[in-house]
Amino acid sequence: MNHLTEQQLLMQYANGDPKALEILIYQYKDKIFTSIYLMVKDRHLAEDIFQDTFIKVIDRLKNEQYIDEGKFVHWIIRIAHNLCIDHFRKTKSRSFIRKTDDRDIFDTINIEDEDGGHTIERRQSHDRVRKLLDKLPEEQREVIILRHYADFSFAEIAKLTQTSINTALGRMRYGLMNLRKMMKEKQMAL
Repeated sequence: MNHLTEQQLLMQYANGDPKALEILIYQYKDKIFTSIYLMVKDRHLAEDIFQDTFIKVIDRLKNEQYIDEGKFVHWIIRIAHNLCIDHFRKTKSRSFIRKTDDRDIFDTINIEDEDGGHTIERRQSHDRVRKLLDKLPEEQREVIILRHYADFSFAEIAKLTQTSINTALGRMRYGLMNLRKMMKEKQMAL
């Protein structure tokens, strides 16, 4: 069943096959969990929101509230993002994407690499990127994460962050400029 397209799996799930949704969840679980973790910076909270996300996904699929536009994973990440925002609103926190803690955000991604030296270099590079991202204003950091990690288009980012496309583009531009400036100041190469 793994050779089926996303649309075929969704149709099978709609026709009563729960295994089809399980395959889709497995296919996207790392990307979705990491997107949540990048926003909340707390593994336990991310796990709770991850579970809540899939409860909402299942409910919405059962109620036929998903319109297939070929962007199933983006739809799920939008649900997760909204749950993160809801969490921060409930806790009256103004930060939607918080600074990272001592753990590397990239540790949540399964990286398979046979060359141990290459893995060490990659982790060091990820650590440098994480530290630089932490120094960006929240709005810039959010757009960079959504664009480069979650593969959202600028139109999707604008809709998700409730801004205009030009604002999303501007935040990306200034965020990348700020990253380059910091890298130059620190004479860093990734």
